[in-house]
Amino acid sequence: MLLKIRALLSGAATYIPGYRAMRATGGTDSARYCYTVWLRHLTLANAGAPHLQVPHTVAELGPGDSIGIGVAALLSGAEQYYAFDVVAYPDLRRNLSIFGELVELFRRREPIPAEGEFAALQPRVPDTCFPAALLDEQRMRAALDPGRIAAIRASLENPAVPGSRIVYRAPWTDDARIESASVDHIFSQAVLEHVVDLPTVYGAMRRWLKPAGVMTHQIDYRCHGKADNWNGHWSYSDLAWRIVVGRRPYLLNRLPHSAQMALLRVGGFELVRETRELDASGITRASLAQRFREMSEDDLVTCGAFVLAAPAP
Repeated sequence: MLLKIRALLSGAATYIPGYRAMRATGGTDSARYCYTVWLRHLTLANAGAPHLQVPHTVAELGPGDSIGIGVAALLSGAEQYYAFDVVAYPDLRRNLSIFGELVELFRRREPIPAEGEFAALQPRVPDTCFPAALLDEQRMRAALDPGRIAAIRASLENPAVPGSRIVYRAPWTDDARIESASVDHIFSQAVLEHVVDLPTVYGAMRRWLKPAGVMTHQIDYRCHGKADNWNGHWSYSDLAWRIVVGRRPYLLNRLPHSAQMALLRVGGFELVRETRELDASGITRASLAQRFREMSEDDLVTCGAFVLAAPAP
């Protein structure tokens, strides 16, 4: 109950003049986090779609505090990176610092960080060794060529320069400057649970993706600290939840996994592979708000999922 009261008060406080509703997102302010997230998405995408290899063009939804995951994609051999967010978080100093650390991680062929600070991070990979079969020495020598590293750094410093490898849009809209059928791999890490207008987002991703492209998303269905149980956000009435959200541009859409996947399919995708994370320790069905009372048992215990999807034929 304590977290629920705090959530209601924090939402109400966003209406106070001068209140800064959005804070740092956490995660992508760490080079090791960016490195492990990208290599996990890359290796799992290739496990389900072996034709992908290292994508030429990647796009990320909701990069957050930095564009470090996209920079990791560039340093592994991708040539173009698009970043789309609702709020502009990153600054040049942070991006350059993370860039320098990422270069060293790739130069050392560092194993995929999975223990310690990342022991609970999803998605999990079966092998945490550096993916040398995919990122072999020839590919990595080319990716880390000094001239190429200098070009990536120049794009970080001035993404508006013609020919930049980085395109950053915040706030973005579905008519952002990206050609249809031009992206090989779209990814997001703990983002789709925050998106309010999912049909528009799925529609935009369907237009961006090449017919042979894929998208990978790690979705976190937890309450994000807004309730005392991990799934306690499903106990709020619609009115109470509007108070919790307040004037924030986004918080949680509260959609369970089956609803997310239904919108994915309506958006023109087919599900290639999914891995659900289960936790039965949350609230009981009796505590659900009226609109969630018919939720399936599978949805009630699904606290996260990794999905690999492709354009439907």
